[in-house]
Amino acid sequence: MARIDKINEEVKRELANIIRELKDSRIPLMTSVVTVNVTNDLRYAKAYISVMGDEETKKKAMQGLKSAAGFVRREIGKRVDLRYTPEFIFELDSSIEHGAHIEKLLNNLNKQ
Repeated sequence: MARIDKINEEVKRELANIIRELKDSRIPLMTSVVTVNVTNDLRYAKAYISVMGDEETKKKAMQGLKSAAGFVRREIGKRVDLRYTPEFIFELDSSIEHGAHIEKLLNNLNKQ
């Protein structure tokens, strides 16, 4: 496994912990970190976030994460030993929700 992959995994794990600890009511419990891609120079980290709920819930969750970006960056800096602490870019990821929808469709087919 390449060094950047290890960094991505460690940042993903810590980011998930930090998001769970956030006291922002806009961020629901069903918020998960799908994947994190840290740039090779460690300056930026694109975090793909999955939020279960309607469009309004997702929008509020992303606003909450964006407003907590500075706090998240500081916490990552304390928890992960990197030369630079990356700046976070949060992206909404619907792959988990999409997978759940497909599973539901398949279950409905099996019942018929």
